[in-house]
Amino acid sequence: MIYGAWLALTYFGTDLPWWALLPAAAFVTCWQGHLQHELIHGHPTRNQGLNDALAFPPLSLWIPYPIYKEQHLAHHRSQTLADPLDDPESYYLPAERWASLSGVSKALLTANNTLLGRLLLGPVLVPFGFLKSELVNAVGGTGSRAAIWGGHAAAVAVLLTWIVGVCGMPVWMYLAFFVFPGTSLLLMRSFVEHRPGATQKERTAVVEGSWLTRLLYLNNNLHVVHHAQPKLAWYKIPAAYERNKEAIARRNGGYVFKGYAEVARRFLLTPKDMPVYAPSLSSPSLSSPSLSSPSLSSPSLSSPSLSRK
Repeated sequence: MIYGAWLALTYFGTDLPWWALLPAAAFVTCWQGHLQHELIHGHPTRNQGLNDALAFPPLSLWIPYPIYKEQHLAHHRSQTLADPLDDPESYYLPAERWASLSGVSKALLTANNTLLGRLLLGPVLVPFGFLKSELVNAVGGTGSRAAIWGGHAAAVAVLLTWIVGVCGMPVWMYLAFFVFPGTSLLLMRSFVEHRPGATQKERTAVVEGSWLTRLLYLNNNLHVVHHAQPKLAWYKIPAAYERNKEAIARRNGGYVFKGYAEVARRFLLTPKDMPVYAPSLSSPSLSSPSLSSPSLSSPSLSSPSLSRK
């Protein structure tokens, strides 16, 4: 469905009205990012080589799947989620790095910690930060990724041959209708996903969401369950959450949201926290009177990855 829809949307994209193409293209591009996430964790086949092949097409263009896979598995091994020195998918900076930034950089990163900022600035800041860190690593000789980037460049060339040469879609149009809004949707999911809570158990959120966001994110919005059972297939996550949601809310300090409308209501223009890693200064438990159960009442410019967790 995902790759078939992408082929159809690129082939007929120049004939579709913009208001129809934009949401469909954004949805499919974001959806493929969550398919890649499932494939990293061993679904739908037991052959990881086949799973990796299914995940390889870089529809978002800018991040090679092998690097995303490497960083995401390292994220799951992190013993201090959100710590920028331990978690490669952290959106926080060490205090000393934060102190060294200019006022403009601090303002950008603070704005990026509002939901509106994450949706509008994140699709530029996150790829820029990732590519910058890759360039720094390459120049510093800390690790050769020449083969990975060579394979990625070849895959991007094939995609652009299809997009531009066969479908007649300008590159700017693909970036504007597929890449930017697809990345924006993906960043909406990861926006509240982790925080520098006082304990590891309090660092991972649940956003219950609607049927549409659960489908788009393949239930990865129920993020506590995914971290507790990374190998659990996406379609089994809701049942596991329903069986344990009161215990989950107690264990993660009430870091539970009813849906993305609630996230927007709280943080659309208000920073959810400061983008500096300081667990002792983390925001208090986010109690939510809208939740029915009393138990549930409750990136930096060089960020290395999309935090697709």
